[in-house]
Order: sequence, then structure tokens, then C-alpha cells
Amino acid sequence: MKYLVKVSQFVNKTFALWVVVFGILGFIFPAEFKQVGPYVPYLLGVVMFGMGLTLSAADFREIFRRPRDVFVGVVAQYTIMPLSAYALCELLDLPPDLAVGMMLLGCAPGGTASNVVTFLARGDVALSVTVTSCTTLLAPVMTPGLMYVFANQWLHVDPTSMFLSIIQIILLPIALGLVVHKVLGDKRIEAAVAALPIVSVGAIVVIAAAVVAATRNQILSVGLLVFAAVFIQNAVGMAFGFLVGRSTGMDLAKCKCLCFEVGMQNSALGAALAGVHFAASPMAALPSALAALWHNVAGPAVATVFQGWHEEGEKESFFDRVERAAKAESAPQTVRH
Repeated sequence: MKYLVKVSQFVNKTFALWVVVFGILGFIFPAEFKQVGPYVPYLLGVVMFGMGLTLSAADFREIFRRPRDVFVGVVAQYTIMPLSAYALCELLDLPPDLAVGMMLLGCAPGGTASNVVTFLARGDVALSVTVTSCTTLLAPVMTPGLMYVFANQWLHVDPTSMFLSIIQIILLPIALGLVVHKVLGDKRIEAAVAALPIVSVGAIVVIAAAVVAATRNQILSVGLLVFAAVFIQNAVGMAFGFLVGRSTGMDLAKCKCLCFEVGMQNSALGAALAGVHFAASPMAALPSALAALWHNVAGPAVATVFQGWHEEGEKESFFDRVERAAKAESAPQTVRH
């Protein structure tokens, strides 16, 4: 347990570094990492299963007692990001295919990586998972609806197939993780929870490398312009997400959650939609490809700062309890004479 916690802490602190390293590897060895592409949904499922392990029925009962928080998170997601994407398309005068890609990214639901980063930041993980699930479940309606408003001449989405993918990638793994947690109990699951950051980081960095590998040629041609748009949109989303939490009276853990929920999009879904609906225009997938890399650099970097942010009366997270138990186990025992 003590060893796992130390390794997990190291992985937490160097998350951004590993994303950069694997992003570079995906760029240098595209043929190898392109082979991972078909397995991205399964890797996301592994991450979601891990998140489910950290939750219990009590966490979800608490969420249902505060539907206002979930509503604020969902509304913030589907207003801040689409509007910021549209503004950037206009301000930067992006060509049509790149503009479609930016709108796909902006109209996508919250990314699954936001749950992991919220977990690492000691934010409200239960709220994060619920907001991600709600925005994802609404994606079959909201994503094509928003695309119709902002770019209706470009996109057609099959909501049934998207809904089924959401169930398979997110809800079923989370439900399975909850069941395993319930059956085994907190004590037996502690070792697994201590190892979760290692598994989650491993899955996320491989996903980032695969997406970068798939769009390597497009990155070489217009990468700087699109990166600027992705960087600005991500910064606006995280800043306004945190400010929305503060302005609505949420505590620090919830504000951390909204920072990542709003700022980090489901870039894998954006890239998949671009590949299905705009196969003749590879540039449409480029914003999501760069976002897969950048979001997983900026998110962990901000999470590292957030780990040191606490406020009086803040609820201790499950991961905090595991760390405290490990430290107590390794502390020298006082012998009385």
C-alpha cells in the first residue's frame, strides 16, 4: 500500500510530462500508435471503471440532494464552450473545415479525463462524474442541436448510435465499478484505489498518443493556428467554469470540478464525429487531436496547483483517506515503558 501510494503520487505530479512524452512518441511513430485507435473506447472504459471504484451509493444520494449543482455544471458546459468556439472561429477567421472541427470540440460533452483530473485535484469527483454523464447523455440532442445553430450546413449525427456508445463507454463501466466497490467494501478496495492514478494516467497518455498519430500530417500544416485556438478555448473554459462555481456559491471542491468539467471536452468524441461525418476533410479532426494532447497537459498542471488548495471544513476525499491510512501505517510507533 505504501509503495503504491508513493508511485501514484509520483505519477500525479508528472502526469503532464508523460502526456507530452507520449504525444511526441505518437508524432514520431504514427504507424505504431495508429493501431491503438480502435481500442480508445475500451481505454476510456477502463478509466471510467476506475472512477466507479472510488464512488459509493452515498456519493450519488448526496448528488441527488443537490440537483442545482448538476444543473449549473451542465448549463455552463453547453454555453461557455460552444460560444467560445464560435467566437474563436470568427476572430481567427478559420477556414471552413477547421471551423467545423472547432465547433465539434466546443459542442462535445465534458471529457472523461476531467473526472480523472478532478480526482487528482481533490475536487468533487462524484459531481464531476455526474455532470460528465449528464452532458454526455444529452449529447445526442445537444451536440447536433448546437451544431445546427452554429454550423448547420456541415454536420449530421446519428443520435441512436452515439447514445449506445455513451452507454458502453461511460455508464456501464461506472456502474460496474460501483458494484465492485459495494461488494468488496472500502477496506478491500483501498489498494486498488491507490493504484488508480497509475492505470488512469497510462490509459490517457496512450489515447493522446493515438489521436496525435492519426492527425500527424494535419498538425504539420496548420498546427500552430489550431493550437492557439484550442489553448485559448481551454483557458477560457477552465477560468469561467471556476468562476461560475464561485459566483453560484459553490465550495472549493465543486469549483475545482467545474473548472475541469467546462474546460476539458470529450476530444475523442469530437475526433470520432469528424472521422465519420467529415472523412473527406481530415482537418476537421485536428482541433480534437490537439485538444486530446493539450487538455491533458493543462488539466494536470492546474490540478497540481489545486492539490494544495483547501478550505475550512472541506470534505475529505476517498483518495485523501487512502493516503492518510498509508501514512499512518508507515509512521513509527511510540513504545511506552
